[in-house]
Amino acid sequence: MIVDKMTFFYKFLKSPKRVGSVTPSSIFLANAMLKNVDWDTTQSIVELGAGTGAFTGLIHQYKQPCTKGIIYEQDTEMRRRLEKLYPEMSFRSSAENLFSDIHELGMDQVDCILSGLPFANFSQSLRDRIMEGVVHSLKPGGTFIAFQYSRQMLPHLEKHFADIDVSFVPLNIPPAFVYRCTK
Repeated sequence: MIVDKMTFFYKFLKSPKRVGSVTPSSIFLANAMLKNVDWDTTQSIVELGAGTGAFTGLIHQYKQPCTKGIIYEQDTEMRRRLEKLYPEMSFRSSAENLFSDIHELGMDQVDCILSGLPFANFSQSLRDRIMEGVVHSLKPGGTFIAFQYSRQMLPHLEKHFADIDVSFVPLNIPPAFVYRCTK
């Protein structure tokens, strides 16, 4: 865990606009992100921006053996490490390719997408491309769950989702908002 934190912190210092957080794991944030996932009925789950795998490990722990997991991490070093830890999951590098990737893996749509991507640091066009992929990739009734450090993404999410629940996680460092959006 300490090695994970050091790796994550080093990556953050090297490229702060590409790394979403300086705290790779927070039990409070993890609970807020994963508490409403119905693990018994989820057949497919995607994680965008896995980093050191704080959520990836919990996805691996909670998902059913038959549940397909697709994990996105742009940083090659962190992605390769996760591939070794969780070889039964599929790994990809660019969240922009979400929709085409799930089709390549033999799926039409997925049940749940979790995101730790730092949308506030992205250009509007990149945000738009990723969100289009998210919306097209989710099954009707599927959920998109993302954490952010501000409410900046709320108007953008409201363009795509009618049902949005926002919770605040004050004990995370830094405090975070969790957006749970249902298609």
